[in-house]
Amino acid sequence: MKAKIAPPLLRWYRARKRSLPWRDQPEPYAVWVAEIMAQQTRLDTMLPYYQRWMLTFPTVQALAAASEQQVLNAWEGLGYYSRARNLHKAARQLSAEAGGQLPRSAAELRKLPGVGVYTAGAIASMAFGEDVPAVDGNAIRVLSRMFDVEEPVHTSAGQQRFWALAAEQLPPGAAADYNQALMELGATLCSPRPKCVECPLAAHCLARQRGTQLLRPVKQRAAALPVRYSAAAVVWHGGKVLVVQRPARGLLAGMWEFPNVALAENARAKAHLRAGLNAELGTALRIGAGRGEYEHTYSHFRAQLRVYDCDVLLDTALTTSRPHKWLMPRSLSRLPMGKLDRSVANDLIERDGD
Repeated sequence: MKAKIAPPLLRWYRARKRSLPWRDQPEPYAVWVAEIMAQQTRLDTMLPYYQRWMLTFPTVQALAAASEQQVLNAWEGLGYYSRARNLHKAARQLSAEAGGQLPRSAAELRKLPGVGVYTAGAIASMAFGEDVPAVDGNAIRVLSRMFDVEEPVHTSAGQQRFWALAAEQLPPGAAADYNQALMELGATLCSPRPKCVECPLAAHCLARQRGTQLLRPVKQRAAALPVRYSAAAVVWHGGKVLVVQRPARGLLAGMWEFPNVALAENARAKAHLRAGLNAELGTALRIGAGRGEYEHTYSHFRAQLRVYDCDVLLDTALTTSRPHKWLMPRSLSRLPMGKLDRSVANDLIERDGD
C-alpha cells in the first residue's frame, strides 16, 4: 500500500507557501497567463514579465484587442515565443466565442491553443476547483523520489506513472493546494540537491530510505546540441539601419532581425554575406568591419552569429519581399527581437547612438 502523502504535504504548504499574485487571487485569466509564462522559465525571471503583462493586458478582452507585435514586445526576453502567440490566439478565440470566459474543465481547456495536459490541470484545479492533477517538472521530482520511480522521466511509461501517482494521491476537494504543494516542494526543498532533513515527506520517501535521491528522476543522456552558424549585417543608409521581419511561421515568427545568411562552419563569412544580401536586397553592399560575435543557446541548437557593418553603395529601392524598416538606432527598442538580434541592437545603441 502506497503512503498517503497529501496530509503532511498540505500542512507544510499551508504554513510555508510563497505569496504569488495568481495564487493569492486565483482568477482564471491570471492563472492561465502565469502557468504559460512559467513553462521552462524560472519564477524569479517570469515574475516581472507577469506583472508588466497584467498591467498591459489585464483581461482576456484586452489581450484579444492587442496586435501581435504588441504581444511579442511584451513577451520579449522570455523565449519560446509560440507561448505568447498561442495566448494571443486563444484570447481572440475566447473573446469572440465565449465572452472572454475560460472553460471550467481541464478537458475543455485543452482545446485552447497552447494548453496541454499540465496547463489544463493547473487552471482547472487552481481557478475552478476541479479534482484533477497537474504534474510539472518539480512535481515529477517529488513523486520520483517519494516512490523511487525507475522509469525514465521522458518516456511515455514514465509520464503515465507520474500522472497516475499524482492522481492516486490527490485528496478530493483540495486539488488546488495539492498540485501547488507538489510544485512548491519540488521548487524549494526537493530540488536537484534535496534538503531532505527539512522535507515534510522525508518519513515517506522511498528514495531517501534507499539512498537513491540523487538518481531520481531518471533522465536519459541528452545528445550534444548542434551549432548553427550565421552572419548578419548592420546595413547603414542615411544614419539609419535596416531590419527585416522574420516569416510568420517557424522560430521567432513575426519578430525583427538584422539581414543575415546561414553559414557552413568554416565558410568565408564576408563573401557569403555579400552574395546573399545583394541577392535578397537587390542592391550593392560594401561589407565593412566586424562588430563582434554573439552566441545564444536554444532548446535544440546553439547559434553563433558574426556581425558586420555594411554600407549601401547604390541608392536604389530594396527588392526584398519581406517587410522591412529603416530606423534610427534608438528606435530599435520598439520592435520585438530575439536574444541575438536584441544584443546586437543594444550594442548598436550604446556604441553608435543616433
